[in-house]
Amino acid sequence: MIKNNRLLQYALHYKKTLFLALFMLVIAVSAELTGPFIAKTIIDDHILGIEKSWYQTEEREDAVLYENEWYVREDRLLEDEKNRADEVRILQVDRTYYFIPESISFDGDRSYSSGELTIKNGDQEQTYQAEKLSVDQLLTFYEPEVDGLIQLMVLYFVLLVIASFLHYGQGYYLQVTSNRIIQRMRGDVFSHIQTLPISYFDNLPAGKIVSRITNDTEAIRELYVKVLATFVSSIIYMTGIYVGLFLLNVQLALICLGLVPILFIWFRVYRKFATDYNQRIRSLVSDINAMINESIQGMPIIRAFNRQKVATKEFEQVNEEHFTYQNKMLNLNSLLSHNLVGFFRNVAFVTLIWFFGRQYLSGIEMISIGVIYAFVDYLSRLFQPIAGMVNQLAQLEQARVASQRVFELLDKEGIPLNTKEVPKYKGDVRFEHVSFAYKEDEYVLKDIDFEAKKGETIALVGHTGSGKSSIINLLFRFYDIIEGDIKIDGKSIKELSRQQLRSNMGIVLQDPFLFTGTIASNVSLDKEEITRETVEKALKDVGADKILKDLPNGMDEPVVEKGSTLSSGQRQLISFARALAFDPTILILDEATANIDSETEALIQEALEVVKKGRTTFVIAHRLSTIKEADQILVLDQGRIVERGNHEQLLALKGKYYQMYQLQLNRSA
Repeated sequence: MIKNNRLLQYALHYKKTLFLALFMLVIAVSAELTGPFIAKTIIDDHILGIEKSWYQTEEREDAVLYENEWYVREDRLLEDEKNRADEVRILQVDRTYYFIPESISFDGDRSYSSGELTIKNGDQEQTYQAEKLSVDQLLTFYEPEVDGLIQLMVLYFVLLVIASFLHYGQGYYLQVTSNRIIQRMRGDVFSHIQTLPISYFDNLPAGKIVSRITNDTEAIRELYVKVLATFVSSIIYMTGIYVGLFLLNVQLALICLGLVPILFIWFRVYRKFATDYNQRIRSLVSDINAMINESIQGMPIIRAFNRQKVATKEFEQVNEEHFTYQNKMLNLNSLLSHNLVGFFRNVAFVTLIWFFGRQYLSGIEMISIGVIYAFVDYLSRLFQPIAGMVNQLAQLEQARVASQRVFELLDKEGIPLNTKEVPKYKGDVRFEHVSFAYKEDEYVLKDIDFEAKKGETIALVGHTGSGKSSIINLLFRFYDIIEGDIKIDGKSIKELSRQQLRSNMGIVLQDPFLFTGTIASNVSLDKEEITRETVEKALKDVGADKILKDLPNGMDEPVVEKGSTLSSGQRQLISFARALAFDPTILILDEATANIDSETEALIQEALEVVKKGRTTFVIAHRLSTIKEADQILVLDQGRIVERGNHEQLLALKGKYYQMYQLQLNRSA
């Protein structure tokens, strides 16, 4: 129910166009539903109306001349005029019409023989003198009906044209509104993702998130475009049809009203099974997207280790399960859709035949042909909206499940954005007895305590899993401290928003990430304050101009996803230039020289000596030769700082740092 209310809230953002579309739909449906009543009027009043009583009269515009006498139909005379005139009748037997120069006492089964027309009704029987009408004489009696027939047909045609234009208008506005709603929803989801903590993405594959933003929101769009239009129009259709049925015959309308509770039970049973199936299907679609995304990203590894068959087998298992649940939905739809609609339609028509037959045989009430036609027409129309709603039940359940998944994502607690500018800090960093665990009671950092002063270079070294990257994660507030505090210029980082904290920080990762665009746009990240001259200077400072000069378009060279057309060294230099262009107070180098060749590393080392001046720099490095000039080296082991000092001091201790350095020295020898 909550999810439905939230879907309604999104729709109400565009309530004007939505209500306009629904209003046009109501008018269009109303115009279409006049059809059976117009047809009834044509049949009863104009085609079969010839069998009503006729009265002899004087010559007048709506009178008919027959055998030198003028006759006018009863519904065109005033009551006192009828009392002063002689009544005659025109009755049909088989395909022939007969003129009877008097009134009849009752109606029933008719037969004609030797100039006499006999009427039987139960035990009653009456014979009248009758004259057979020629075609021309019959058409004479129909002449007064021509204008009325033309007017009704023109009215019906005009109503159909109006309904067609209104259907087009409501479809257009509903599509536009639906697209706007989904545009807003996708924007909200994407914006909300930017506020989620990094920990949220640790355990959720990217493909699953992509599926919620694309596939699930598209299913919701179909809810507004098709399901909403179908259910609203169907409810309006059924309401109008039931009004028409009650106007025609109350008893039969009450019988037909029994379909409403049947439909309610029908939909409840369908939803009971469909919801479970659709939840599983949507989840499997997410798994498929995640698997495809992972396979594409890991394609080089899959090929290199001949894992194609294994990857295909894993994919087929998920794909087969998706196929199984799709078949379950197919069977459910087949059982509770067209077949059941057809069954109820046949039951309704059998009920109609039985009802009118009973009425006729018992002589309770003579039902006109026009009423029967209108009833059949309305009953036929009644099952069109029912079939429409049943056909959209699957889409409705898909949209409900999809909305549940989307709103679950939106309900994840995000971190409010605060981009208010703060004065650029100096860069004094202090870790005060910091402890941290990704999982409860599994601490990866224990009592980390050190100070980095403005302009100093702090190197973090240690074996894999010692806690080097975790220190950087806490400094950037990708995760929050459990115990202790981190202060910058004496101020706790908890007092700053994450955006304000990071506005004066720059980072270069071991595996740099490049966005689709150009080299220049990857350096500036399209930040307005970073000019083209700044980009050029940053590239030059890191020595990238020497490596990128051979590219056809220079710094305007296109970059595809993740920079796959560039070498590791080129990507790393661009990443360095990006950090420098933002002119950070604190610069973090996370194994930044691990994946580049010696020549490129020499360029970066040379550039770093210039750019580190005046900046507090944290360096995570496996190559100990690259941190000889660091002001302070912190040696970590199992989350604790076990040694600290500069290069010479740590070598003199002959502890862990000394062992690591000697090991690397021997390997390079």
